Amino acid sequence: MTTAGAVHTEGADGDGGGLRTALAGLTTRGRSFLAAGVAAAICAYVLGQSDLLRVGLLLAVLPLVCAVVLYRTRYRVAGSRRLSPARVPAGSEARVHLRMDNISRLPTGLLMLQDRVPYVLGPRPRFVLDRVEPGGRREVSYRVRSDLRGRYPLGPLQLRLSDPFGMCELTRSFSTYDTLTVIPRVEPLPPVRLSGEAKGYGDGRRRALALAGEDDVIPRGYRYGDDLRRVHWRSTARYGELMVRREEQPQRARCTVLLDTRAVAYQGAGPDSAFEWAVSGAASVLVHMLERGFSVRLLTDTGQVVPGEGSDGFAGANQESADAAGLMMDTLAVVDHSDGAGLSRAYDVLRGGNEGLLVAFLGDLDEEQAAVLGRMRQRSGGALAFLLDSASWMRDAAQAPGGPDRGADQLRLLREAGWTALAAPRGASLNELWRQAEQERSGLAAASGGEGRS
Repeated sequence: MTTAGAVHTEGADGDGGGLRTALAGLTTRGRSFLAAGVAAAICAYVLGQSDLLRVGLLLAVLPLVCAVVLYRTRYRVAGSRRLSPARVPAGSEARVHLRMDNISRLPTGLLMLQDRVPYVLGPRPRFVLDRVEPGGRREVSYRVRSDLRGRYPLGPLQLRLSDPFGMCELTRSFSTYDTLTVIPRVEPLPPVRLSGEAKGYGDGRRRALALAGEDDVIPRGYRYGDDLRRVHWRSTARYGELMVRREEQPQRARCTVLLDTRAVAYQGAGPDSAFEWAVSGAASVLVHMLERGFSVRLLTDTGQVVPGEGSDGFAGANQESADAAGLMMDTLAVVDHSDGAGLSRAYDVLRGGNEGLLVAFLGDLDEEQAAVLGRMRQRSGGALAFLLDSASWMRDAAQAPGGPDRGADQLRLLREAGWTALAAPRGASLNELWRQAEQERSGLAAASGGEGRS
């Protein structure tokens, strides 16, 4: 990401306000010279010392001349900023590259660059640039890092001008700024086999092909990129537009990641809180499923669906998947607690039909929400839940809602509803829980098969 802007370091003739601005830019040294000169001139006038008067006038005039000359300096500089990368996981560093170009015919004086950054990204960077020749450029860079996800503005870039004697400094600001997106940490997950992954077929499965011959093939309108060898000329002549034969198209397996963001479901705050673990877990599963070729979407308890485009809201293939992954990561970068008390809105989104694999990251539950999750299970091909253990995420487990045995009761309710439910205690590794989910699913499948044979 690169942004650019230009500033003009020239004053307007007859601008009294601009002159006052220049005088306000006097440094401590300049003010000291001015005060010493005025004091010396007054003493010289009282004592009748002409030599001292000349010295006082010199001391007083020097900072004033520097301020006027600096304000009247006529040159133009252009600045640009580039982020590498513009989207970075929490706890990782990004580098910001700054470039200054002197696009005037005059060399610059001493320049000091200062970029405005939020305090969570680190100290405010400052750079001193020596004289820049006409048409020349200078490049500097600095690093930023945040343990807190979010979107942080960088800029605008400020340029401070100084005279050679250090008597006066003026500040000019660029108008452009960039945004650094700090996304949740993503943990690599092992490729395991989970229920609800079976791949089906698209157009060809939803339609009925007659067996009488080609005349009964149901065509569709031509789309850009279709192979001309698929053109159905008889239908083209009938409808007066290009028509192509439908073909069996494999449909990618689907996965919905449900993130519970209810404020009442989590305890604590900060980078190591239970909610941040859930957000990071959701990001990890989204990336993992996209890498495995799934059509993926993010769903929250508020009913918000990301990417949310199209009839089903799932990410498409190829480049669309990359764009959708970026959109989902940007959403998780700024997701916060919701004021809702239930998961009914999320169920309204899921109850439209079979949604494939459902992976949920849940906070504290009551019996009513467990019942809603049970109905969600009926709308999915497979359901996996990571239930954050409130007792272990609190310093005092006895103060957890419902006591330390509340988590076991919630797991039991989910498992009775058909979920593969796992507890996520404080410090748990999602990688290990992911493997454990496969083992439990395999164990349940073997047990059900054994019961069927008995």
